[in-house]
Amino acid sequence: MKYFFLFILMIIASRGLSQKSLISYEDIKYLLNNNIHQADTFLTAKGYVITKKDNNTKNRKYALTLNGGTHNIISLRVDGRRLFIEIETNELNQYNLIRESISQYLIKDGMVADIQTYSVKELGNIYISINESVPYDPLKKEYDIQVVGDKQITAYN
Repeated sequence: MKYFFLFILMIIASRGLSQKSLISYEDIKYLLNNNIHQADTFLTAKGYVITKKDNNTKNRKYALTLNGGTHNIISLRVDGRRLFIEIETNELNQYNLIRESISQYLIKDGMVADIQTYSVKELGNIYISINESVPYDPLKKEYDIQVVGDKQITAYN
């Protein structure tokens, strides 16, 4: 009986640890308000690996492979003092976490063609498109999440 409770506790703990590598509203807000070098440290601490780093064009790409063969790929691009974020994932929990974490800060949401649009307080706009995975798998979809910060949100040095 003691081992059963220990086993259940380990499963619950591992589920909690798998959530820590996913990106939420607070993480996006942190990334938009800080410079790209702090994003390197932040995302590396979350378990992401830098796959592309170009200091001339100020572009970064990070990748994380999750359990079950799912992945998160985060692309950051700096344009002046503004940071643009794109998250490509086939992890349903990542999609759900972003939608749930922005729900309390929502100003307006809508649907344009096949793209879900969200206007979020103190953040900007989030655009989510959902596509079928290649090769086709009815249980997996590809989620492309783009974050465009408000004009007044700039990254600090």
